[in-house]
Amino acid sequence: MMKSRKFRDIAFMLHRYIGLAVGLLTAFVGLTGSFLVFKPEIEQLLISQRVGRIVPQEQMVSIDTILETVKYAIANRPNLTFYSIRLPATVSSPYQADLFDANNQLIRLFIHPYTGEIINWNQADSSLERVILYLHYNLMLGKNGQILVGITGLLLFILCITGLILWPGWRKLITGFKIKWNAHPKRVNFDIHKVTGIVTAIFLACTAFTGFCWNFSDWTYPVIYAATFTPQPEEVTSKPLDNQQPLKLSQILKNSHQVFPNATTFSVTIPSKPEDAIYISKRQNHEHLFYGESGVYIDQYSGEVLQVVDSLKLSLADRIFSTFHYLHYGTFWGLGSRIFYIFVGLIPTILFVTSFVMYKYRKNKTKSQNAITKSPIV
Repeated sequence: MMKSRKFRDIAFMLHRYIGLAVGLLTAFVGLTGSFLVFKPEIEQLLISQRVGRIVPQEQMVSIDTILETVKYAIANRPNLTFYSIRLPATVSSPYQADLFDANNQLIRLFIHPYTGEIINWNQADSSLERVILYLHYNLMLGKNGQILVGITGLLLFILCITGLILWPGWRKLITGFKIKWNAHPKRVNFDIHKVTGIVTAIFLACTAFTGFCWNFSDWTYPVIYAATFTPQPEEVTSKPLDNQQPLKLSQILKNSHQVFPNATTFSVTIPSKPEDAIYISKRQNHEHLFYGESGVYIDQYSGEVLQVVDSLKLSLADRIFSTFHYLHYGTFWGLGSRIFYIFVGLIPTILFVTSFVMYKYRKNKTKSQNAITKSPIV
């Protein structure tokens, strides 16, 4: 009994002081996370506003034409690195070329899918959804911000665990889910804290832990590979051939279609070095992530399939990494869970406010007790 009480006391101290220390930051990260739940849809909406209305025509220009168009556009801009081409998501969507400048800032070219003309240049890292992404991921403070947000994710995970330990519903279930709206404000505040906390604790813990793993992926990923006895994947490279030019991207795409004949092609990476392999990102019919979970690495000279990433045949470690996306963005139950995750992102704000109010009540009570103790006896 004493050990159990001591354990709860430690959990209470951790819960209180960690919550007060990082509560405001978890609230901010949660609010930006709520916005990012529907980032792909918001991104597509902003793109459609940026490029205007595209009227579908009989035939789209080939990806080979898009490649040459972009190369010609950046021929006199050596500070730009051509990274990838994203294929049109619909018949009314543009091709999208992703470039990076010398400061690693993302620049996007939008190209008309039927005429091959460049519609728009966009400083992508200044767009709304990208700014919020960086605020969520690293507070727009670079590596230091990434470390700070990662540590905050770990501390939020600890808050969720200690909150589960302290939840009064373990002693009486109905008490843990009840809010006495007609009680003293102090009690109402506590009830709101405990109920919102328990309803979302598991989901908050998942978002917090996956966020921590992503921000510290240089450390966490090797640990997960080792813990699951999964060998880390080796770098996939092309084999440059003498007097052999790279194949056309259209041929590379054909080879990838043979691997995934029923999948949608999302994007194609553009090699920046002779030994780079080309990665074709794919989305199979059973996959729910907008960006896809499968893909094919292909030798840019021979067209040989070097490696296949099939979401149905992943190693244990890679299956864990794949679930991170579902757990972090709430895509595991489709639209319903994504909508629910908007509210999950709001919960850290509610928990921070209610915990701060509880702290103020406790602090005022301590002051009153000290004043009584120190008052002279009349």
